[in-house]
Amino acid sequence: MMKEFVEYIARYLVDHPDEVQVNQIESEKTTILELSVADGDVGKVIGKKGQTVNAIRTLLTAASAKRGGKRTVLELND
Repeated sequence: MMKEFVEYIARYLVDHPDEVQVNQIESEKTTILELSVADGDVGKVIGKKGQTVNAIRTLLTAASAKRGGKRTVLELND
């Protein structure tokens, strides 16, 4: 569910939504979501001073806490 959530948000932020990819890596206590976008769209996902990516991370933290599940971490791949 978190993977689809990140994909949904990222597709609306970027100019090339077809190039958005999210890879999910599961461990015992943590889920890592690796977000990849087109080279020209990285700045749009990061936002001014990292505000956009930090907002997405905050939403992920809140959603995973509400579900009572594992901690979810978002990483951007360059």
